[in-house]
Order: sequence, then structure tokens, then C-alpha cells
Amino acid sequence: MKSNEIDIHKELKKYFGFNQFKGLQEQVIRSLISGKNTFVIMPTGGGKSLCYQLPALMKEGTAIIVSPLIALMKNQVDAIRSLSSENGIAHVLNSSLNKTEINQVKKDITSGLTKLLYVAPESLAKEEYIKFLKNINISFVAIDEAHCISEWGHDFRPEYRNLKNSIKLLGNAPVIGLTATATPKVQEDILKNLEMADANTFKASFNRPNLYYEVRTKTKNIESDIIRFIKQNKGKSGIIYCLSRKKVESIAQVLQVNGISAVPYHAGLDAKTRAKHQDMFLMEDVEVVVATIAFGMGIDKPDVRFVIHHDIPKSLESYYQETGRGGRDGGEGHCLAYYSYKDVEKLEKFLSGKPVAEQEIGFALLQEVVAYAETSMSRRKFLLHYFGEEFDTESGEGGDMDDNVRNPKNKIEAKDQVVKLLEMVRDTKHLYKSKEIVFALTGKVNAMIKAHKTDTQPFFGCGSDFEERFWMALLRQVLVDGLLSKDIETYGIIKITDSGLDFIENPKSFMMSEDHEYNETEDEAIVTAAKSSGVADETLMVILRDLRKKVAKKLGVPPFVVFQDPSLEDMSLKYPISMDEMSNIHGVGEGKAKKYGKEFVDVIRNYVEENDILRPDDLVVKSTGANSLNKLYIIQNIDRKLSLDDIASGKGLNMEMLIKEMEQIVYSGTKLNIKYWIDEILDDDQQEEIHEYFMESESDSIEEALKEFEGEYDINELRLMRIKFISEVAN
Repeated sequence: MKSNEIDIHKELKKYFGFNQFKGLQEQVIRSLISGKNTFVIMPTGGGKSLCYQLPALMKEGTAIIVSPLIALMKNQVDAIRSLSSENGIAHVLNSSLNKTEINQVKKDITSGLTKLLYVAPESLAKEEYIKFLKNINISFVAIDEAHCISEWGHDFRPEYRNLKNSIKLLGNAPVIGLTATATPKVQEDILKNLEMADANTFKASFNRPNLYYEVRTKTKNIESDIIRFIKQNKGKSGIIYCLSRKKVESIAQVLQVNGISAVPYHAGLDAKTRAKHQDMFLMEDVEVVVATIAFGMGIDKPDVRFVIHHDIPKSLESYYQETGRGGRDGGEGHCLAYYSYKDVEKLEKFLSGKPVAEQEIGFALLQEVVAYAETSMSRRKFLLHYFGEEFDTESGEGGDMDDNVRNPKNKIEAKDQVVKLLEMVRDTKHLYKSKEIVFALTGKVNAMIKAHKTDTQPFFGCGSDFEERFWMALLRQVLVDGLLSKDIETYGIIKITDSGLDFIENPKSFMMSEDHEYNETEDEAIVTAAKSSGVADETLMVILRDLRKKVAKKLGVPPFVVFQDPSLEDMSLKYPISMDEMSNIHGVGEGKAKKYGKEFVDVIRNYVEENDILRPDDLVVKSTGANSLNKLYIIQNIDRKLSLDDIASGKGLNMEMLIKEMEQIVYSGTKLNIKYWIDEILDDDQQEEIHEYFMESESDSIEEALKEFEGEYDINELRLMRIKFISEVAN
């Protein structure tokens, strides 16, 4: 055994230049070299690939590596080839090759040169490949990203389900399955499907002590918040994950416009652009990559310093794997997720189109994400419990590395409520998932409760003095404490454990943290230095209103013509002190800034200096001008005196939407000459009457104008006249 030990370390040094193995690598490699089926659960960044690369280089024959992504295979093949003078040492066999390349691969394998052959699961289903591979010496078969086998995995691929049949056809080479995310349910599924019940299983700890977990409310100011976060982390590399390609594009644009070097990455871009953007990120030509989940499989950048989830992911596995791309070198890794229940509802809607079995799984996985976001207990403890690992926040490494531990919520004694909850699970005979348990406690009926006649039991509604939120929060914490468990087979059914039964007999103190309440109407994510509530500076607001009045009087126009109230509020929130910043204020375009901005900028600058105000510079988020193409189209066609109906239909807008766009254009300071159109619908006297009204009015409110004219004009006529008025008088 001793000589074997020297060998394996010598080989490690020879091929990879390392002096020692990391974590469980050595045990895994010994298991595989001795010909045993092996199953490895190791978090992202734990060094999984070495577990099959080194044995493949050491053993006789060719190792078959099944991998789900072509890009991933390519990266790994390049890495192996860099260790050897022979290019043929590693090959890919997939749909990206032509006939000549396939023949070369076969030649290198037959001559014994190739030690690692990377294949897609689809390739193993092809008869011609199976026929060829049957006649070669296979050292072992490795299945990377093995969670793709399980429907409970976050990345299920039906073609992975058939792998065991293909492997059987290849003879009886040992199999190694590897995954970076495996809840107990997924592990069971993988072993069952591959018929590897006898496998040596190695499970590394899923704790990444250097990662800091944080969840923030997703408000309408999310872009400013992200920009501020990135600017505070200047010079550091980061990834922002979004669920849709459209969102990826728009966030990347917003970042670029605001002076942050960022590129988009999603499956809709052509392969060349994707490869280019990936390289730019790896080579640090850009700081940030904004991506869908298509990005990151096999990305080996060790110094990603932050991972932001603009949208909450579909499962905790995805979340864990994506956050796991941060801080792989053991350095700082800030994992920031934005949470809004609206996003969850969107994902649920998306699921409703799927087959029933898939829906159930999807909903169950999504509920775990909601629980993680809303919980007020240690996020690390919650995550690790989900992966079947216990964590002690007091003594565990990285125990204080999350927002809930650093800013703990109030705790209340809940001993009696825990007993009620445990008795409810026991007395309803382990029939229900969390939702029904909470319903039964609060006295709410649904079809399932009716079917089991729980609503006729004396204990039904015994917890109605607390609301559903309370019971749901308590249930989560009791689960993590091990007094209840979720059944693996019937994913989601709640059962009582022996410690739970013991607690009913001998209750003891149970301090419960109250869950977060995420209120999306508040802009609490935006904290300005002047006003932490995100509300405009009232004192400045008064000063600006007075100035507006003075300017309006001098020009002989109503105050709203100069700037509308929302623009003043925005100035009182963002303190623009240059003309550039002024033109980014809500409702103020370049034209308007030029015309009226200087006096306002001077007043704000003085105010900021006199009151020592620390300005939230990065809250002045420049817009991408995504709508500017629409605006340009409208301005050009009004210049050509085209009918408004035609202009609207040309961009797929209705009249309401077109008028709204036109209002934004004139309120930002650009002239629109729509007299030609108004002449068609109102005569000169009518136009004069409405013009006079706006000239003398204190406000430009259409509601008030409608009241004043008592139905003489309809809403669109008044809005169009207001556009004409602002255009002529203000711009």
C-alpha cells in the first residue's frame, strides 16, 4: 500500500504540479483506481474534475467522460492537452465534429494515445459510436454533472436518464458519478438510476465559509442599487444573473451607460460573441458579465468577488451553484440576491404550462427558494440543512457571514406553539405538506383537508390566534432544528422525528426569529446619504418650488411649464450639481436642462455645500435610451406631418401609448409641432380657450381640466392640447 501511496502523489505532482490533494480527492481516486463504482458529491470549486482526470491519465485504456455542455468539454480538453506534448491525449466526440475530425479521434483512441474522451449523452445513444467504443479498452466511465439524471435536480436532461443502458452495452467498466449539487432526494435518484447502490459515496462539506449571503427587497430602484454596489466594489470581477435574455441585455446596457465595463452573455448570442465575452471576462477586459444561467458551467475564474441575482432562481440548487462561482480562491465572495414575491409568481405562471408531475416538482423547489429568501435564521444554516448537512452557527466556520446573523431579527419564545405544531403533524397522521399543516392550525379549509375530514377534528384551528405567516416561519425553523423532517420519497410531506416526539413530552425553550416581511412598495433598498428613507429632501423641495415660481413669473408661464413636481422630487433626492446630472433627472431631457437647468443646479450646489451633504452620486442612473429609438421615430414623423394614427400603428402603439410617449418628449424639453393634427380636430376658438385655461391654471392636471370644461372636450383632446401648449410655451 505504501508504494501505491507514493505513486499516486508522484503522479499528481507529475501531471498537475500539486504537492497534495484537496479534501476528499485522494480517497475518491483510490476508490476509482481499485475498480469500484464511486459517487462524488462535491461543491462547485471543490476540485471534482481532478477526481477523474488523474485516474484517467494513470490507468490503462481510455476513460469516457460524459458531460452536458460542449463549451465545458472544450475547456477541459484544452486544460488536459496543456499537460501533455500529445494533442491526442484528450478528445471530444460530439455533434460539433466533421467526418475527418471523427476519424482522427478514432485513430488516436485505437492507437492507445487518448486517455480521456469527452462525449455528450446524446453521442452515447448513437449506435455507430457504441459499436466503436465496445471494441476499445475503457478504463472507466465518468458522469459529470450527474444531477442532470434526476428530475429533482435543477438541470434535468432526459437524455441523461438513458445513460445506464449505454454504459451496460460498453461492458463492465467501473462508473464514477460526480455532482456539485445534491439534496438527499437527488442523490438517491442518481444512485437508483445508474444502478449503483453499491457505490463508494464521498460527500464533501457544502459550506463555503468565505461567501457572504445577503437578500434585499427588489424595488423599482434596483438598477441604482446594483450600480452603487458595483461602484463600491470598483475593480472587482462580478457576475449578475437574470432569468431572461431581454433583462440581460437591458441591465448590461444600463451598466455600460453608467461607466461600468460590462458585457451580456446568453444563449441567444452567437457562439463567437459568447466566446468573446467569456474571454473578456476571464482576461479582465471587463469587470462584470450579465448573464442567464447559460453562463458559468465550467468557468474557472477564481477571483469572482460578487455574484448578484437580479431575479430569484428557480431552485436552491441553482442558487447554490451560481453563488458558488464567487470567491473560489478562498477570498471575498459577496452573494447578493434581490427578492420580490412578484418574481416567484412569474415563475409559477411559467410552470403552469408544464406537465403535472413537472409542475409539482417545480412548485416544491420554488417554495424552498421562498423559504430561504424570507427566513430570518442563519442563511448558511438553512442552505446547508437543505443539502443534508448540519451547521452550528456558533462554532461553524463562516457562521457570521450572512445578513440575518449580522442584523438579527427579534426573537420570541415559541415553546407552546412548537408543541401545537408538532402535535398537529402527529395527529393528522403525516398526510400533509407545509401548506395544509398551516391551514389546519389556522382553521382554513381546502380540498385536501376536507377529503381527510381534518376540519371536523377537535384540534382543527387550534392555532388561529396566530396568522399563517407566523406558523410558516416557525415550521421552517423547526424543520431545520430537526424536530420535523420532509419526506424524501413524497417530496414535501412533513413528518415528526423522534426528537420532535420527545419535545412534546419534555418541552423546552424555543426562541423563534420572526421572518422578513418584504414590502415592495417601499424603496427601502435605496438609502441616500441625506435621507435614509429614500424620500426627497423636504427643505430642498421648498427652496426648489420657490425658485420654480420665480422663474415662471419672470417668463410669464405657469410653474409646471418649467419643471413638473416629479422632477423637483427627483432633484431633492439626487442633488444634481452639474448640467450633465441635471439631464438625467426624471422628466428633464437635455433641452429642458439647457433652458432652465442652470439656476436650479447652482441653487442645489450651494445647498449641498452649506449643509455638508454627502451626495448619492451613483443614484443618478443614466438611462440607456432604450426608448430613444421610439422617440426619434415619433419626432421625425411629426416633422413630416404624418397622421398620429399612422405613427402609432407603425410602432404597434395605441393612441393612449403614443400620447404618453409624446408627453415624455415635450416634458423633457423637445419641441413637437402637432398643430397640423389638432387643426383637424379642434377649431381656432376651441384651441384658444384651452390654451388660455392652461396659461392661467396653477396645475397641468387633466382631471382638473376635464372638470373645468364639464365634458366639452374629451381626455385625448385635452392631452394633445397640453402637449401643444408645453411645446410652444416651454420649449
